[in-house]
Amino acid sequence: MTRFAVLEDLRNRPVGDQGAMRAARKGFRTRIPIQRDNVLFGEALVEARDRGLKGENFYASDRNPPYWHRVEGATDKLLLRPSVADKLRKVDARAGKAGLELFLFDAWRPRAVQAYFHDVWMPQQLQRRDPALTGSRLTEEVERYWSAPSSDENSPAPHATGAAVDLTLRWKDGEALWMGSLFDDATALAARDRFESLAADNFSFSDQEARANRRLLHWLMTEEGFAGHPDEWWHFSWGDQMWAALTGAGAAHYGLAHAS
Repeated sequence: MTRFAVLEDLRNRPVGDQGAMRAARKGFRTRIPIQRDNVLFGEALVEARDRGLKGENFYASDRNPPYWHRVEGATDKLLLRPSVADKLRKVDARAGKAGLELFLFDAWRPRAVQAYFHDVWMPQQLQRRDPALTGSRLTEEVERYWSAPSSDENSPAPHATGAAVDLTLRWKDGEALWMGSLFDDATALAARDRFESLAADNFSFSDQEARANRRLLHWLMTEEGFAGHPDEWWHFSWGDQMWAALTGAGAAHYGLAHAS
């Protein structure tokens, strides 16, 4: 019996092709309404670690490859809507049965951080690889991974709502599980289904382990109602516009959040 025995089914359950999720995500900020007349809409942000969750804000440190510098405007807090934090606690408790825990990299994100990655860092990286990538083609590629910063109350970036979170799994107070890429590796390597099509004769233990661990994280989160970004194995949300688009919900519960 392995240490994963109680969760082995999730490690073996395919995530499946994410093509439909990619299609559903397109244009979600302009077509999904935010339902303001609900009790969740007005929830104030809470610190995730005060709710018993573990983590460290990735952008507030210089131990954050591939950046290796603190991002100007970053917060060292991990702020979430209370209902989202409570759902994460349930996931964390389930993972704990196998000696694992969630580890958060990011939650509510200041606009300055979103703007830096959307407007500066990611375009520079893409154009360094392909100088011909400009205009709408460049914007489309950037926004596969980095949403435009919030421009109005009806179209907030997911992390600006306090309903989106970036995370991984690790042994309790120990080493993170192998997921096959860095967190924030904004390339095709980060796709949720990257390792789903491994050939039957693929004997790369690294790829097989990454597939199993991505599946485990995916199913732990989605079975608690979260939706996962199809191109980022680490990104999940509950109650924002992207969650509504990916799950077929008629409207989002949360809009733009403000840190106190």
